Order: sequence, then structure tokens, then C-alpha cells
Amino acid sequence: MPAGTAGITDEHYRLGTGDKLKITVYGEEDLSGEFLVDGSGQVQLPLVGQVKAATLTIHEFVAEVTKSLQDGYLKDPKVSVEVLNYRPFYIIGEVNKPGEYPFESGLNVLGAIALAGGYTYRANDNDVYVRRAGHDKEEELPASANTKVYPGDIIRIAERLF
Repeated sequence: MPAGTAGITDEHYRLGTGDKLKITVYGEEDLSGEFLVDGSGQVQLPLVGQVKAATLTIHEFVAEVTKSLQDGYLKDPKVSVEVLNYRPFYIIGEVNKPGEYPFESGLNVLGAIALAGGYTYRANDNDVYVRRAGHDKEEELPASANTKVYPGDIIRIAERLF
């Protein structure tokens, strides 16, 4: 796995508010640690202050941190970033326990529905509606093990038509 992507299963994953990151600056223990992407999409780092994280891939964020550290602080910083905890996903509609749930790598919609206590008796169990983080529109997808859940997703289970 390339440096800076430990634990990431999707190289296209975009960081967002609520992600908890482990940032390691090799040889600089005081600059390394665990950091949270805050509500403004920034990470507050020692020495350099706010660094944009939201909407960036891990590789892009590593480049931003490296650039910030090179800007008058370190000559050739070696930076690694790992996502420790992904932001939660949400499930609403015709499930027994709608709400916010912690994301787990490899999660699919059937697993998400199980976490939410299963379908209600009124649920349409053929399809789900998913709004991916950062998108404005829902997409209708099959309620199957092949439909993946990503951090920040909003999954809606519709009522079936009788």
C-alpha cells in the first residue's frame, strides 16, 4: 500500500467532517498525533495551524500537510496519514431504529439495515435510496449485498405501495 493510505480501502475516498486521522510526521513526534476533521472541513495541526482536509483524498491531504510544513518549518518532511475512524452514515425511513451509525469498512446496505434493527412491516425491501456525501440527489439502488455504504451516506428505506 502506498505511504499515507494505510487502512484506506478506496483510494478515491474523500475526507470529510467527523473523520479522525492519525498523522505521522517522521522524526517529528511533536507534530504527529490524532486529529479530527472539524465542522469547517479543516484539521488544526501543531505549528502550521489550519489545513484543509474536507473533499480531499488522502494523497491530496498528505501533499497539503507536506506543503504547509515545508513553508518555513521543515526542509523535507515525510508525512503519513491514516483514517482511524470514518464519519458515520445515516439510515432513515422504514427501519426499526433509524439514526446515525458508525461506518465500518466493507459495509453494504443489508448490513446497514441490520444495524438499524431491520425493516418495518411497511418497508419496500427491493430498493434503497442513497444520497452520497457531497451530493444533492438521491439515487435508487438495489437492496442487496452488492450496494456498498460509504462514510457520510444517507440511506432512506421507502414505504412499499400496497
